[in-house]
Amino acid sequence: MGADHQQERLWRTEAARWFLAGFIEGEGALCVGIKQHPTTRSGFHVHPEFFLYQHVSGRRLLELAQAIFQAGSIYSKSGNPSVLVYAVTSRQVIATRVVPFFERYVLPFTCKRETLIRFREIVELMRAKEHHMPRGLVRIVEKAYAMNPAHKGRKRLRPLAQVRTRILRDCTPDPQASHEA
Repeated sequence: MGADHQQERLWRTEAARWFLAGFIEGEGALCVGIKQHPTTRSGFHVHPEFFLYQHVSGRRLLELAQAIFQAGSIYSKSGNPSVLVYAVTSRQVIATRVVPFFERYVLPFTCKRETLIRFREIVELMRAKEHHMPRGLVRIVEKAYAMNPAHKGRKRLRPLAQVRTRILRDCTPDPQASHEA
């Protein structure tokens, strides 16, 4: 049996999955991008993403993730070619492979529990096509903004109120909501 075949077999073991979970805890990021998009009715496009970062010398760790998820791409980080990024941006792969992996291997031990739960809720709402309706999109955006309450990392470009107003600008108020108030 060749060394390449042995390595691939090792990467598919349960131990490799637990190892990857620990690596993800330290070097991984779940995020939900919210970008202005002129051709969408709401003016915004929302997309969940999963990233892992590693120095070029650790490329094999990113290849492990790629082998386990059987998806994603590895590329140099913009502005820093000595850092590699493993990215999964396919909503289908995120819903069927990444989220279940996180639920089984990462969720029981993570310090990022709330972020993971909100990310999973966003993915579920998008699978239910809630992002096609203004109020559903607002719920998704609100959850995305709440994913990182400690404001670690990059701050959002637009205040939540501005995004919410833009999405709901053409919506008529729900008559039931005014009677319940």
